[in-house]
Amino acid sequence: MIGTHAQDSFERIFFGAARTRLVTDPQHACEITSASNDVAQGEHVVVLTISSMQFRLLLLLHVKDDEATRDYYTGDGSRAVLDTFMEFANLCCGSMNQQLVEHFPDLGMSTPYSLGSQCLPYLRELKPDSVKSYALTLDGRVRLGATLCICTHAPLDFIAAERVGEHESAGELELF
Repeated sequence: MIGTHAQDSFERIFFGAARTRLVTDPQHACEITSASNDVAQGEHVVVLTISSMQFRLLLLLHVKDDEATRDYYTGDGSRAVLDTFMEFANLCCGSMNQQLVEHFPDLGMSTPYSLGSQCLPYLRELKPDSVKSYALTLDGRVRLGATLCICTHAPLDFIAAERVGEHESAGELELF
């Protein structure tokens, strides 16, 4: 069971990370709205996992390989959009991990991997406690999707601190 404070905290942490880590320029806006859970918002889904003894969070970022997304993330087109986007996805998940570690010191984070969007309906097989999907618009032109899937192993509730406009790090490598 996941408490309302925890659900709100996960959402706020994701929103903050998306607004600072999924954009290529800090001046670019990242608008986030609710979306349908089972509707794919791109042909690729980049999956990252944050796990602790209490929960497992899957961050699924839906990516279209369209002209707007390619221009935004690759610029000159010298790299595949999915390869470049995975680096931004990893930064976003890393930012979430940094904030969650304040409450859960035993966290582990996966490396990003890609699945086809047809896999989204199978999230139900994990028997999640919470699944929420969002539509993201970056710089008014790039459309992404995001799904937060949270599975708990025990009752979970916490309150994450508000972080308004904070940009903690540039995503440099942390040594453990």
